[in-house]
Amino acid sequence: MDLVKKLDLGRMPDKHTDNTTVIITAAGKGTRMNSDINKQYINISGIPVLARTIDVFQKCEAIDNIIVVVNEENMEYCRLNIIERFHFSKVGSLVGGGAERQDSVYKGLCAVDKCCKILLVHDGARPFVSNKDILACINGVKAYGACGIGVKLKDTVKICNKSGFVESTPDRSSLWSIQTPQAFSYEIIMDAHNKAIQSGYIGTDDMVLAERLGIPVKIIEGSYQNIKITTPEDLIAGEAIAYNAVTQQKD
Repeated sequence: MDLVKKLDLGRMPDKHTDNTTVIITAAGKGTRMNSDINKQYINISGIPVLARTIDVFQKCEAIDNIIVVVNEENMEYCRLNIIERFHFSKVGSLVGGGAERQDSVYKGLCAVDKCCKILLVHDGARPFVSNKDILACINGVKAYGACGIGVKLKDTVKICNKSGFVESTPDRSSLWSIQTPQAFSYEIIMDAHNKAIQSGYIGTDDMVLAERLGIPVKIIEGSYQNIKITTPEDLIAGEAIAYNAVTQQKD
């Protein structure tokens, strides 16, 4: 994986001629949240997490189409309480998810219009992604073909054995924590998923599917505020981020 510091990519694409679609994955059940409500539908400052996430892409002028992938049993709930309630006009498809995240993304890919040139994949539980980072990903695809948002690690990382004893300490300067969006030309990501299916490979994200084919992937430095709402502690942090955003708007 080729690494790069924050690039001057956070601008509106020069000519918006490439059809750009985002797949928002929200099919996970969020067992670590310890809640009867799926994490995507928990409120942060009165607004569901998934609604906050979709709203960022709805407002981004460079995004043409949104595909939302949810657990099949929640499709009607999502349609009524998220898409219709908040009038998300860019949501062109609501798709039932698969057993693994990778399966859910592939189902979303199968719903993409064939005129799509640029494809973003984003976690539905990351509601604080910025418009700047979305634009950086789109411009990154035009420049490199494949890219993703990440941040440098703050903590030292230890590699341990099964007994919990430290075996080694990797150089932190070369380690990044990967977020979403992850973005690709449509041809690259579709081919990467098809070949993963053919070989039975399951990856932890979409970038690794491109990496295993030898495709260079750029990392664009993002924001530590682009957190994934996974645990109750994340909700506390999310409330603070949402509050600060409202305060800054008033100022």
